[in-house]
Amino acid sequence: MKPSELASRFVDVQSMPWEKTRYPGVEQKTLFLEKETGLLTALMRMAPGARLPDHEHVKIEQTYVLEGELHCGEGICKAGQFVWRPAGSRHEAWAGPQGGLMLAIFQAPNKFFQADGRVTDFLGRDWNETWRSKT
Repeated sequence: MKPSELASRFVDVQSMPWEKTRYPGVEQKTLFLEKETGLLTALMRMAPGARLPDHEHVKIEQTYVLEGELHCGEGICKAGQFVWRPAGSRHEAWAGPQGGLMLAIFQAPNKFFQADGRVTDFLGRDWNETWRSKT
């Protein structure tokens, strides 16, 4: 490896635009993405009541709540709190009444279960076609 390949990467998060997602009221700033494996670190912003539908964490997921709240059927993670979910865990998640700002780390893309039976990734691509051989 060249020395430049080992250099630290500094990310000016303030100047990055918020990226819309396919889920209303959910935006993100992608801080780190390894396209080959789907390893992702993102700053997530959820409007009050915004929801992430039924999904499975293929590998460990970690979330630190910076502002607001993140809810799921198992509890509420408030500002200053941290939640991690084991591989294989499945749930829906939604923001509290003030919305939420979170730092989220995914080791692999989540599986989202669609009403028509399809299983997709966060971007709506077929999960098996895109990720099965990479995880």
